[in-house]
Amino acid sequence: MHPEMPTPYESGNQNQTTLWSECIAFYQTLAQRFPQVLRFEQIGVSDGGIPVHAGVVSADGEFDRNIIKATGRPVFFNNNGIHPGEPEGVDACMAMVRDLCYQPELLAALGKTVLLFVPLYNVDGAHNRSNTSRVNQDGPEQFGFRGNSRHLDLNRDFVKCDTLNAQIFNQLLTSWDPDVMVDTHTSNGADYPYTMTLIHTQADKLGYGLGPFLRDTMLPHIYQQMEARGWPTCPYVNPVKDSPDDGIAEFLEVPRFSTGYAALHHVIGFMPETHMLKPFKDRYASMRALVDVTLAFTVQYGEQIRALRAEARAQAAAASAWAVHWQLDESQPSTFRFKGYAAVRSPSKLGNYMRLSYDRSQPWEKDIAYYNRFIPDTTVRAPKGYVIPQAWREAIERLQWNGVEMARFDEASTIEAQYYHIKSVRSRPNAYEGHMYHDEVEVEARTGSFTVQPGDYFVPLKQDKARYAVETLEPQGHDSFFRWGFFNSVLEKKEAYSDYVFEDLALDMLASEPELKARFEAWKAAHPELLSDQSKVLDFIFENGARHAEPEWRRYPVLSVF
Repeated sequence: MHPEMPTPYESGNQNQTTLWSECIAFYQTLAQRFPQVLRFEQIGVSDGGIPVHAGVVSADGEFDRNIIKATGRPVFFNNNGIHPGEPEGVDACMAMVRDLCYQPELLAALGKTVLLFVPLYNVDGAHNRSNTSRVNQDGPEQFGFRGNSRHLDLNRDFVKCDTLNAQIFNQLLTSWDPDVMVDTHTSNGADYPYTMTLIHTQADKLGYGLGPFLRDTMLPHIYQQMEARGWPTCPYVNPVKDSPDDGIAEFLEVPRFSTGYAALHHVIGFMPETHMLKPFKDRYASMRALVDVTLAFTVQYGEQIRALRAEARAQAAAASAWAVHWQLDESQPSTFRFKGYAAVRSPSKLGNYMRLSYDRSQPWEKDIAYYNRFIPDTTVRAPKGYVIPQAWREAIERLQWNGVEMARFDEASTIEAQYYHIKSVRSRPNAYEGHMYHDEVEVEARTGSFTVQPGDYFVPLKQDKARYAVETLEPQGHDSFFRWGFFNSVLEKKEAYSDYVFEDLALDMLASEPELKARFEAWKAAHPELLSDQSKVLDFIFENGARHAEPEWRRYPVLSVF
């Protein structure tokens, strides 16, 4: 702590977190005092009309992003306060940046590496303070709320970009292209002795040379350094059953989450999760240690990480096939030496069931199963590129925010292309982050001739942003634009019929369309119970016949060109 500029956390009782106004004023003062070390500025406005800021720390006073990128300098990105009820990263970042300003030896240790940070990302939620919204958490005395002003969780919004914050973040990360990202959080879940647990980009999904480097070099180093600093760290505790005793599984951080989104840009991402039941001062101290350790590793290995990222981009651009969906491989668990508390099950006093609790007087340490391998369960053939009709502007603008190279057609032309027929979709029964997310998507690849209009877009895959384009535009991707509902209108048949008229037309269609007749006979044999339902019978003929077909119905409009 520097006596001239203590943070609100340091000035208090170590159980308090900064106000947004205090946080921003603190950085503005630092930037005024140290203009050759820190640049701090507003980068946008939230949905609630509150400014969003970012800062850059450079040891040599170079803040120009284009120069930093052109000279190949490593960039470390620290994002804080995405969930303002989990604020230890907000306070730790303030102290870290202050120390870099006031301690020349710390600043010099950055070398060529540049620190990019967002001091408090969910600024709307930060203004919604209380001490009750976090049911299971030990401190601080007052804290912000998880949702933003639209009641959305920003750590589910990185791909769908419903919020202005996410649009800002997409453009910030794309423009700076950081090599390593740390997004700070606090966990919910089981009870155990660890203060710090760690989610990282899933190494198999990250792939290329980056995945093995993360698993075999970076993670062991972080765990060793955290142990040496007095903060033993374990993987995020994601029990395969109801307690860690039976093993834990790595968290598959799909692109809706910050680390999964960063992986679309071949960024190594970390989501440290301090334990909710530990005192706030311990959570703060362990978070500061984790960020310091990861930053120091980035400084040491920055050139190697950048080389691995460049190699990954080159390999992605030349790929002949893409994995777009992953599943846990339960056949080959590893082990992790885990420290836990005895899980106790006892009759509930509220209802007729057994409840779980943990007995801290019965600690244990043993090897537990650690399921840390994922395998692709959906792979697609890589096209040369995609054609996106200009009407689908929501998808197009998200690609643009992420720096995806696209070209517009100058004139109308006819092309042969692959398209997907949407065979079936199963959606969630209730809203999930403002959408009726499609949990299950089954498609059938077909080919056809299409007229491309002037102004439509072509997205080539021989480019640095190929991974982002593929995983958002392939419908079966974990967090594709299709799954989030940006193409829902193609699932709706626009024309209808009157049953008393269509009865006669249906007979004529069956007589004149042999394929329809064969399909209808098979349907009748499979569903005899539906033959007494006029609407079911007529719907089948109407939807499967050629005479009144709507080509756009259930046809995914993004085309693949091979």
